[in-house]
Amino acid sequence: MKLLHDIRLMFMANLHHILKSPIFIFINMFQPLMYLILYMPLLGGLGNVPGFTDGNTANVFIPGLLVMQAIFGCAFVGFPLIDEIRSGVIQRYLVTPVSRSAIILGKVLRDVVVLLAQCILITLVAIPFGLTLNPLGFGLSLVLYVLIGAIMSCISYAFALIYKVEDSLAPTMNTITLPVSLLSGIFLPLALAPLWLQYLAKINPFSYGVNATRDLFAGNLHSINVLEGFLITSIIAAITFYWCLQSLKKMAT
Repeated sequence: MKLLHDIRLMFMANLHHILKSPIFIFINMFQPLMYLILYMPLLGGLGNVPGFTDGNTANVFIPGLLVMQAIFGCAFVGFPLIDEIRSGVIQRYLVTPVSRSAIILGKVLRDVVVLLAQCILITLVAIPFGLTLNPLGFGLSLVLYVLIGAIMSCISYAFALIYKVEDSLAPTMNTITLPVSLLSGIFLPLALAPLWLQYLAKINPFSYGVNATRDLFAGNLHSINVLEGFLITSIIAAITFYWCLQSLKKMAT
């Protein structure tokens, strides 16, 4: 199928570009690793707080930390795209027979593959801190991280295609990532928040992803939170991809 062939070509081209500078992958992991090493030990006294039980602090904190990695790790991928627009690379792609969808999907697929490698490594590092895993639940949670990462990548690429300058993209993505991360219960369960904050968090799709991944880590595979998390993030991922694709097509006209 031509689309799959085009996606593979674009994915390999984008992956080759990032593999030439692997240091950026590890730099992107510095913040979550610092949260893991320096912040998580502060949560050791929360065993009797609602939302935590004895010994499961890591199972509450780590799924949220990985969602944070998906949000922030993919939120700023639009900057290299702006450079490609400025240098004419994207314009050259647009006059080739390569599918427009493949141009976007190749980049998004590269982003989520890097994200998966980071999530797996962070999870392995967290095991000595007391993290316990349900293998199937963890595998399903990786799918949710892929969806969340794809959402942020598509948003970043869409704004990059619209703005075409870094000065506008940076504050836009910072404005988006701050509230969605704070209102998703990344570090602490939203059950600890006042009611007005819990109601406000319900309009944040990433809060459903955090709740779903925590249930998956705990092995609650049939939880309603899991169903809501997959449904909502899948819908948002489809919407943001369509928006990004339309932004690319508009640029081509």
